[in-house]
Amino acid sequence: MNHRPALGTDPVANHRILQDLFDTVPPGKLELAPGRHELADGLRVPGGWTVRGASAGETWLVARERTGHPVLHVLGSGVSVSDLGLRPAPSDPGEHGGDRGTGLTVGEYLYAGPVTWISDVDIRRVHVDHGELRTANAIGVMGAVRGTALHDVSVTGGYTGVAVHWGAAGADVSSITGQTYHPHDLTISGLRVRDAVEGFYLSSVHDVRVSGGCLRDVEMGFRLLPGDNTDRFVSSSAGLVGANIEISDVCVRWSGPRYAVRVAGWGRSEVDGLVSVLTYRNAVIRDCRLIGAGTQESWSPVLVERAPGVALRGIEAATEGPGKCCELGPGGP
Repeated sequence: MNHRPALGTDPVANHRILQDLFDTVPPGKLELAPGRHELADGLRVPGGWTVRGASAGETWLVARERTGHPVLHVLGSGVSVSDLGLRPAPSDPGEHGGDRGTGLTVGEYLYAGPVTWISDVDIRRVHVDHGELRTANAIGVMGAVRGTALHDVSVTGGYTGVAVHWGAAGADVSSITGQTYHPHDLTISGLRVRDAVEGFYLSSVHDVRVSGGCLRDVEMGFRLLPGDNTDRFVSSSAGLVGANIEISDVCVRWSGPRYAVRVAGWGRSEVDGLVSVLTYRNAVIRDCRLIGAGTQESWSPVLVERAPGVALRGIEAATEGPGKCCELGPGGP
């Protein structure tokens, strides 16, 4: 069933109308009219829903309260989100709040109880705008998430454009009580990030493909990370973490202190301080263009730390270049 609710100027009423819809009726299609729709807080999106606007430039959901809740928090499988602009309320969730203060989060970082995997999520033509703030991520894919695709996503401002991070059972990262959950079977294509700290990162994942990205005016382009605990506590993805990862055709214009790209294989646990090394397999970064220079006395376009299993192919680096860096950038189609 299609739902086209009439939204007004009251953020509290708008939030109540939409959250009641998600909570009380069978999953269907939520079609939002053009305009700027203010919400008192973020929305929890259960499985089975399609959320669609007129276009990312015409339909905006704007969160007002500084609770740190994502504007849209996808908590179930079979969800589609497209043609929307999302403006989070200002927030500063801190180092371990990567799933908070975002425009869109799929999954969760920490789990208090039994976990149900989220799958079959499709995100297309979504624009997250943090404005001048750089304290929270734009999009988070966290924990028990698989079979998810992000296409033609745009980000302005914020800390990391797309943060893909492992999750765990426990109250915090220093007291993990069960297995860890590692996002996999993910596709990210056509990512555009502007004026953020970082374009994207992948932390303790497997079977992920990133292709075609334009990351401009960022301090660093992207990172491939093993996670604090690498694969020490994993269960369902045992033997798979770090395998089958491809990052290709990404253009980066950066101006940070140390590097445009970091590839790390070691992690230090916040549970017991143990340093472990993840074995990457069939992992490659290829055909990327890195334009910029570090601000410290010692810097490198690509920094590799104990990650011999990651192949680098066709990486171009320059301290300056033409205004157009790729087809997704200014002057491209």
